[in-house]
Amino acid sequence: MAVEKDLKAILGKLKYSDDAKVLEQISGNAAQVHARMAGIKHKLVVMSGKGGVGKSMTTVNLALAFARQGAKVGLLDVDLNGPCVPRMLGMHGQSLTMRPEGAIPPVGPLGVKVASMDFFLDDASPVRWKGPMDVSPVWLGLMEMNVIREFLADVVWGELDYLLVDLPPGAAADKPPVIAGFIPDLAGAEVASDVVQKSVTYARDIGIKVLGMVENMSEYRCPSCGEVNELFEGNTEAMCEMLDLPLLGRIPFDRKLARTFDKGEPLLDETYPTIQRYQEIAGRIRTLIDYKKVLADKL
Repeated sequence: MAVEKDLKAILGKLKYSDDAKVLEQISGNAAQVHARMAGIKHKLVVMSGKGGVGKSMTTVNLALAFARQGAKVGLLDVDLNGPCVPRMLGMHGQSLTMRPEGAIPPVGPLGVKVASMDFFLDDASPVRWKGPMDVSPVWLGLMEMNVIREFLADVVWGELDYLLVDLPPGAAADKPPVIAGFIPDLAGAEVASDVVQKSVTYARDIGIKVLGMVENMSEYRCPSCGEVNELFEGNTEAMCEMLDLPLLGRIPFDRKLARTFDKGEPLLDETYPTIQRYQEIAGRIRTLIDYKKVLADKL
């Protein structure tokens, strides 16, 4: 794997022997990741060009949408410093169950399995990465990378149709390639942002297939009458055409939906208009994945 090769290169420059058997641990951990991922048919990441664009809301509702369609779904919250997925799903305060075979994730609404750093934190406790300030950029990245790998290696997901990964805000430069290196057969990424061109280019440069784009909060749904109106002007279709990407769908800013998730009371009514839009996006993603698989089988 790429991570193992990089570590070998680093250790090769040191004057000390690998007494802690770091490479052996990394190799064993990598093998465990592959074993865990083998039971998952499709692995998807949701990226954004910056924070505050509703990426976690998109990820959570896509997971619920797949579950409504009868799929077995897992959701990995990789936003280590500000995990919010369990709170949105009304699962804050729950925890992973430790067993000899690994960590069993709690099951949320519609049977979605969830793993998140939030399960290890008190109400107001932040995640603090300690280390000397002069080396912190390097060691912080290594520590976060190890946590992500531990999540993937230790969590017993079982048989899943979809594993959705909620990346940190802004899709920090080190996280997407780490995820791509850890997860074999990554099906692709959806981009939810208004700063999309850089995100798409970056994802493609590191070898992540981009399935499509979700335009989020460019519209506003009136809480009284339900009418949808534009909030911002733009030409997303032209951008998608330029990037050779499908527009998977548009999600309006919906105060009712936002409030329910903020309270930890996820709106599960599939007849609600905004929920229906998520259902349509999930359907398009399934169609794209099936189409790509058919093409791959023919090659």
